[in-house]
Amino acid sequence: MENNNEPKEEELNDGESTGKLKLKRELEVQTNSKKTVQNGESRKTEQWKSRESITLLGGVSVIVGSMVGSGIFISPVGVLSNVGMVGASLLIWVACGLIATCGSLTYAELGTMIPQSGAEYPYLKEAFGPIPAFLFAWTSSIVLKPSAVAIIGLVFGEYLIRPFFENCQDVPSDAVKLAAATCIAFVTCVNCISVKVAERIQICFTIAKLTALLVIIGAGFYALSAGMTDNLNNSFTGEVKWSTVGTSFYQGFWAYDGWNQLNYITEEFELKNPSVNLPRAIMIGIPLVMLVYVMTNIAYLAGLTMTEMMASRAVAVTFGVKLLGSMAWIIPLGVAISTFGSINGYIITGPRIIYTAARNGHMPEVLAMVHTKRLTPVPAVLFNTAIALAVLIPNDFDSLVNYFSFSMWMFHGGSALALLVLRWKQPERKRPYKVPIFIPVIVVLVALYLIIYPIVSQPAWEYLYATLFIASGILFYVPFIHYGINATCFRPATVFLQKLLQVIQPGNYLKNA
Repeated sequence: MENNNEPKEEELNDGESTGKLKLKRELEVQTNSKKTVQNGESRKTEQWKSRESITLLGGVSVIVGSMVGSGIFISPVGVLSNVGMVGASLLIWVACGLIATCGSLTYAELGTMIPQSGAEYPYLKEAFGPIPAFLFAWTSSIVLKPSAVAIIGLVFGEYLIRPFFENCQDVPSDAVKLAAATCIAFVTCVNCISVKVAERIQICFTIAKLTALLVIIGAGFYALSAGMTDNLNNSFTGEVKWSTVGTSFYQGFWAYDGWNQLNYITEEFELKNPSVNLPRAIMIGIPLVMLVYVMTNIAYLAGLTMTEMMASRAVAVTFGVKLLGSMAWIIPLGVAISTFGSINGYIITGPRIIYTAARNGHMPEVLAMVHTKRLTPVPAVLFNTAIALAVLIPNDFDSLVNYFSFSMWMFHGGSALALLVLRWKQPERKRPYKVPIFIPVIVVLVALYLIIYPIVSQPAWEYLYATLFIASGILFYVPFIHYGINATCFRPATVFLQKLLQVIQPGNYLKNA
């Protein structure tokens, strides 16, 4: 659209300030600078490059820090109870790690071929068009990412507060919520201030959480050396519960969730040399996590009886009380550190979906803006945090994990399928990193299994709710995106938030630099 009516100073009312004139011009530039070529070869959208970027070590810490969160301290019981056999549960932990690696390598090709933040969003948009991409942004922005932050925040609060209530059976829920909200708010402030500071925090807490897990592993192997091997000696006795194997994979994948986090920040302004560092970070980070998880599960099985494991909702604490004695406080502290780092990883990456969707016109305009000085996507970060704080209420962990995993694997499978489609539609396209074709095929087949098998073998309402919520995004897409109905009533709010948060469109930063 042409813009021949640029505001002139003499046309303004006498009381209209120079600042308001500048803001009007700025908003018009924003409106007319959104030229996007969707053929995948180039994007005319004005890009901005951050002065702060993430290194290979930072990338590994984002992957490890996001994956190692609450799951390894809670999910082992869910995996074991659903599969019914010790040896099979360990095989599931290994299988989850291998599948996560296949998924990450698939995403590595997509991320280096389509170097845009937002992970699944740009991949689905490029291969299948705007509707699947919008449904992903809708589901992830409103429910999945904020809910994950809230769940991990509650685990953080539970374990941080627990040492202060040693003689109480239950920790006060209000204290847990307050601690969780404080943690989320603090991490949000850090991510609004600086990507580099958030990266350094991620590196430090990744080292700290791995140290806490090493304490558990060390205690477990001490128990093995003392002859506590009953569970492992009989690891393949009994029957596998085939009807709930899919659910055990859901529990395992919750602990591995985060394997795709680096793809949310792959744009050149945030990850240094992504075509090289993205695959390297994956091949370092995920095998490291898999090794730590398997060894941690062996430690649990060595230190606890089957009865003790099955009766525990916080298996790490039960383990610490039994084996560490007076030093058992190390475990709640370690879990708090671990979950803090995981929250930081989610808040680094989650808002990039919102930011990328808004930049493509699928979210309100203000969510595509960045701070004028710090160059961080402040509105998207605050939006993500606001929803996380809103859902900061106690829920059933297993049901939430099943809902989360079912929904996410729809989009994981869709993204792997997008790679196959783009290989067919654009065979000559430049691919800095190219994964063997059988790897995305494996990811698609695993996704189909994880979507279909649990519904068939053990139907549950959360699967229906997840499907209905994803489909409900169409009700918003059709009027506001497809038909382009412009809600002009939101313009004053956009201008107000722009002034309040001191944010502009990234392209305008380059104009004013």
